[in-house]
Amino acid sequence: MTTALFIHGTGVREPGFSDLYGRFTAGLHEFAPDVRTASCYWGGELGARLGAGGLSVPYTGGRSRGGPDGEIGTAEAIGTADGTELWADLYRDPLAELAAAAGSGAGSASGPGGSAELPLGAVLPAERPRALLAALDGHVGDIARGTGLPAPYLAAAVTELAASAVLSGAGAAVPDDEELARLLARALVAAALAALLGADAPVVPDGAARDAAVAALAARMGARPEGSERGLGSALARPVLRIASHQVVRRRRALTEAAHPAAADVMLYLAHGEPLRRRLREAVEELEPPVVVIGHSLGGIIALDALIASPSPRVALLVTVGSQAPFLYESGALPGLVHPEPLPEHLPDWLNVYDRRDLLGYVGAPLFPGRVTDVEVDNRQPFPAAHSAYWTNPAVYRAIAARLP
Repeated sequence: MTTALFIHGTGVREPGFSDLYGRFTAGLHEFAPDVRTASCYWGGELGARLGAGGLSVPYTGGRSRGGPDGEIGTAEAIGTADGTELWADLYRDPLAELAAAAGSGAGSASGPGGSAELPLGAVLPAERPRALLAALDGHVGDIARGTGLPAPYLAAAVTELAASAVLSGAGAAVPDDEELARLLARALVAAALAALLGADAPVVPDGAARDAAVAALAARMGARPEGSERGLGSALARPVLRIASHQVVRRRRALTEAAHPAAADVMLYLAHGEPLRRRLREAVEELEPPVVVIGHSLGGIIALDALIASPSPRVALLVTVGSQAPFLYESGALPGLVHPEPLPEHLPDWLNVYDRRDLLGYVGAPLFPGRVTDVEVDNRQPFPAAHSAYWTNPAVYRAIAARLP
């Protein structure tokens, strides 16, 4: 009788593992009622843990430790004075400050944004932002070179902002041309840097260079340089925006403890993986063949590495689900096999299940033609939920059951 040995992935600890294993067993038995199941639980004993109780985390309980002269600084102060909180929001949505200003109805009844009659030849309020942006024509390259911003990213930001529907409302709501110029400048720099970050650029301008770019853009649009990094715009939008980075700093201990097992399990395995591979080999040896090893995420990496390093006649099938093993192999980071080395002949048949929405699931057949069978399933979840939704998807168990020895 076939035995299915389940090995879990990153971040799994009790009581979660028992729930996961129970769901796996019930799901597999729906399609293979005669198969025996067993588990290889490594998270409790061999999983990563903060050995010193989190002393490496800079900010704990909302306060930083070990400041100059023994001072304790509050996390709330970090990022407030220099505008870091606002920039964190702008990198997520470069138009957020302009949109908040437009929605605030801040226009004055007697100014260009109000209801008073406009002087002959005056620019309509809705067109004022585009008129200011027009002052940048022919100068974007010089500003980029002078401040360290990549010119293509800044030029693209100008083009995209000029086409944005949010400008009309912002122009009507912010009567002061200088402050409107600063709002536009911050939006442009945020859009350029967000694109740069999205491209995984190795070098990103620091805060001083960023503020210099804002000042240069705002000055070209007619604003005086002093105070260009702050002013009415940020004060206007700040209550509307979610100041997320400030909250992250305050809650860094809790966030680290929540994210730590999953991230650190991977790093621990790549640095010291033999105890986990040994645990799996010992679990296999305790079972009657034929054995099917089914590994989720990091569990699939452990299983593949263990079977590459040490042949096991008991194992008739390897199943990886939502696994990064093919990606690590192609990247040269898989401990047991270095690209372009082929899979050893002793490796059993390999079934690899993935969901294309799971950004942590990869395919193996293109790398190992004839040695890996990739099966795509649809968990109908976005990432990251897609990575944990395999075990409630009948298609996963159906694919496994169809290949059981």
